[in-house]
Amino acid sequence: MQLHLSPSMKSITILASSNNSCNNGSFIDFMKIKIAAARSRTLFHTILVLAFLLPFVFILTAVVTLEGVNNCHSFDCLGRRLGPKLLGRGDDSGRLVSDLYKTLNQVNSIEVPDDIKLPDNFTQLINDMKINNYDTKEFAVILKGMMQRSEKEIRESKFAELMNKHFAASSIPKGIHCLSLRLTDEYSSNAHARRQLPAPELLPILSDNSYYHFILSTDNILAASVVVTSAIQSSLAPDRIVFHVITDKKTYAGMHSWFALNPASPATIEVKGIHQFDWLTRDNVPVLEAVESHYGVRNYYHGNHLSGANLSDYTPRSFASKLQARSPKYISLLNHIRIYLPELFPNLDKVVFLDDDIVIQRDLSPLWEIDLGGKVNGAVETCKGEDTWVMSKRFRTYFNFSHPLVAKNLDPEECAWAYGMNIFDLRAWRKTNIRETYHTWLKENLKSNLTIWRLGTLPPALIAFRGHVQPIDPSWHMLGLGYQNKTNVENVKKAAVIHYNGQSKPWLEIGFEHLRPFWSKYVDYSNDFVKNCHILE
Repeated sequence: MQLHLSPSMKSITILASSNNSCNNGSFIDFMKIKIAAARSRTLFHTILVLAFLLPFVFILTAVVTLEGVNNCHSFDCLGRRLGPKLLGRGDDSGRLVSDLYKTLNQVNSIEVPDDIKLPDNFTQLINDMKINNYDTKEFAVILKGMMQRSEKEIRESKFAELMNKHFAASSIPKGIHCLSLRLTDEYSSNAHARRQLPAPELLPILSDNSYYHFILSTDNILAASVVVTSAIQSSLAPDRIVFHVITDKKTYAGMHSWFALNPASPATIEVKGIHQFDWLTRDNVPVLEAVESHYGVRNYYHGNHLSGANLSDYTPRSFASKLQARSPKYISLLNHIRIYLPELFPNLDKVVFLDDDIVIQRDLSPLWEIDLGGKVNGAVETCKGEDTWVMSKRFRTYFNFSHPLVAKNLDPEECAWAYGMNIFDLRAWRKTNIRETYHTWLKENLKSNLTIWRLGTLPPALIAFRGHVQPIDPSWHMLGLGYQNKTNVENVKKAAVIHYNGQSKPWLEIGFEHLRPFWSKYVDYSNDFVKNCHILE
């Protein structure tokens, strides 16, 4: 658009050029307005001003329309939207947000009154706002109260979940209890279930150091069967394997029945009850008697786990650790018996000790070829690795360094190591005072009312074996499958031994579903006892 004013200011010519071409020229429309001399000059100036203002009004109208926050269907609405812009005033939303932040900061330091009535949900909150016409501060206080209530309920639910999980982990599943009872009954009525293990002609193998000797201490028949079966199926020389299964008196008959009726050939199996070891008397094991009879110990492990506990002092993770530390298994003789291996097996030179919550996935015979450099214990260190949740254990994890005896004798940064798959050189062990050191620290912990450490057998072992541990490659022993839900499955497949340490054992309902198949594939579900007891159905 072009405007031409006549020199006399009596006329205006408005030219509008079209973009359409015609005969290689331009088609020009024009309009000529003549202005009256005196009276019409006001009209002229009005037209001139409008000619300049209308494009800006059009642009502002378009912007308001495109913003689309509220649809304007009247001149009144449009005026309210355009007015502040034409007058140079910005949008009030920034100021409103700033005011809201200011109010929230003020409320942050205000305690929510105990007697305030809080809505049960968001819909009720909106209705209350409409009825009571809350100002910004009242709304913020109510919102803060609702969030604090929700946080408290979530926290209480989390602690209740941890308690229930602790009770589930400490109990015996119905199917496993059924299996033990049925096999014990079979022992009393079936001569085949009582046959000698191993056969008399194989007895010399039990002390033959040319074989691979595994020691397993457990009262869980199903777990023991998985350990033995996985070891045999993974071995390149299963006929060279000897398993020494140690159990307690109440489980002995059922454990014996299982392996008598389900031979683990070509491997050799020995099942012994604690009561069958002549050396394992109360005179030789005074500390264990104290651990089992000490009132404070029994109350700690079997009493009310919430008694005297202020949940506000714990995070869910620390509370879970506290519960795990109070598992009754930590005062079981079966759990402490590994410290007496040199005396229980006086004719053996080198053994591999296994927990019952492991699965063997690779031939373990090379473990006997590892040079321990004169050390007693070959173990995987647990202070470094890809999984920082599992492999971040140092002495500070297990010991109370505010205790003067601990602070004086131990280093909080010293690397811990794993129980559950250990190579023990029993010849080197017999030359040390490891057992005496273990007893001494157990007594000190009892005298201190269990304030030196939390967990049962690993802490005194960490002290007793100091200077006697040879680290081995971490691929031999992967831990954490019983408490690390995000365990890398590819790493599980590669590990020689996987360890379900933690509460979520694979034979429990609380076990992690995606990790259970690595264990359950070694359960013989065709076995009549397993079927009749509905194991893991």
